[in-house]
Amino acid sequence: MKLHILAVGRLRHGPERDLIGTYLDRALKTGRALGIEPTGVIEVEDRKGGGQAAEAKLLAKSVPDGAFLIAMDERGRNLTSPEFACQIARVRDDGTRDLVMMIGGADGLTVDLRTQCNMAMSFGKMVWPHMLARVMLSEQIYRACSILAGSPYHRV
Repeated sequence: MKLHILAVGRLRHGPERDLIGTYLDRALKTGRALGIEPTGVIEVEDRKGGGQAAEAKLLAKSVPDGAFLIAMDERGRNLTSPEFACQIARVRDDGTRDLVMMIGGADGLTVDLRTQCNMAMSFGKMVWPHMLARVMLSEQIYRACSILAGSPYHRV
């Protein structure tokens, strides 16, 4: 199963991009044997200034057919890292080819787009900068792969 992070905005070179690359590379190495392939970050950008609705259209166009969609949203479920790992494993075991985690723009995801998602997940009640949310999500993907592989990276 391929895991995709789909996000609004372009990430420039810098420490956030380096961290995302590091965690997704580690996740790929760990997850490949588990049938999990993190593919990286797909970025969309509304250059015409159409706002949240335009971003939603760009995001929706970038979703592979039949993908399991997770909206990253402050109103979503708070999962523990082991629960997140189990969710990824369940989606994989159901035979889904693609799992997509969406991070909206400054105004978040539209209600219509959120309702198209299979679930919504949150990093807590606080709002995080989108670039930092990408880093945190990348780390949690690596952590999930490590948990599923029985690696000691995640300590209870």
